[in-house]
Amino acid sequence: MKITDIRTAVITANFPWNLIRVYTDSGLVGLGEAYWGPGVTDVVEKLKSRLVGEDPMEVDRLWTRMMRLMSGPGSIAGTTVAAISGIEIALLDLVGKHLKTPVYQLLGGKFRNRIRVYADSHAETLRDIDSWRQRALQVRERGFDAIKFDLDTLAPDLQLDSYNRTLTNKEIRRMGEFVEAVSEVLGPDVELALDCHWSYNVTDAIRLATALEPFHLLWLEDPIPPENAEAMAQVCAATRTPICTGENLYTRHGFLPLIEQGACRIIQPDIPRCGGLMESKRIADLADLYYIPFAAHNVCSPVGTIASAHACAAIRTFTVLEFHSQDVLWWDDVVAREHEPLIKNGYLTLSDEPGLGVELNDEVCSQHVQPGTLYFGQAV
Repeated sequence: MKITDIRTAVITANFPWNLIRVYTDSGLVGLGEAYWGPGVTDVVEKLKSRLVGEDPMEVDRLWTRMMRLMSGPGSIAGTTVAAISGIEIALLDLVGKHLKTPVYQLLGGKFRNRIRVYADSHAETLRDIDSWRQRALQVRERGFDAIKFDLDTLAPDLQLDSYNRTLTNKEIRRMGEFVEAVSEVLGPDVELALDCHWSYNVTDAIRLATALEPFHLLWLEDPIPPENAEAMAQVCAATRTPICTGENLYTRHGFLPLIEQGACRIIQPDIPRCGGLMESKRIADLADLYYIPFAAHNVCSPVGTIASAHACAAIRTFTVLEFHSQDVLWWDDVVAREHEPLIKNGYLTLSDEPGLGVELNDEVCSQHVQPGTLYFGQAV
């Protein structure tokens, strides 16, 4: 079996979803997804000529080759690694189909059938306590037992300076009031995570994390920028609130300083971004040497979400996978499926079908193609 072509499609949703198909002379087609962002499909196109004619069964060798080929343009991080991640997912889907086995078996087999999912519940309209309460109640009633809100967009009117990463007492107080209100709605058995999007300095991040300790959060995410593991370790060591980070890091090399310096209590790689399924498992195994659990950041379509779920099934220390598309009403319809939703009562259940176990619903996807782009080489 040889690779004959690689094509992409960009679907417009809450994020632009970069879908990838790898074609072979056997007729089998592998399906993958790379993290969103400009230039990803350009990198895929650049790599295509170096992959056509290769044996798609040799996934790890091809991953290594792609990383080396793109070392000049920047395969340490960023768009290049995201593109390689999406191709790797499509290759694993292809191998699973050829061997008639699910992708999680290619990763060493599964620890669990059901993947716990948390609902990212941010919305631009959530500006007052009542809207946060209402949103939290809606998510709880959908069966989720873990939920996340964004803190950093909560109090722009109280900011003294939008550039210096400081928090005022008023901001921290308002954040605490909102978190208290949501915690009361959710009750003790629904876990709450909060995202800061790399917004604050070390001192104010510690002040915020300390103020939130009474709420026993699932985690406080990215309170400071991710580049400096030593600085993140200072925040982590100064609070009982668990610190979570990782969505902006790439490959096991990017995670190594964070893990070795104890700079977080939970790592959260983005699987179709950080290097793909196999690399995510390596990252998880590295973190497990320090007894750090693994969560998965995710803003993907059902393709990337299910691909991430296969990795999560095969990672012993996995805790929870993100779902970021509550308001995309056609999210489930992106893939061909039965009537049941993909995520039910806060869990995604993997099938034992070969590969990822899903195929695109081309009729639905073609209705949402990014303007000015092709749908796997075809105009729509």
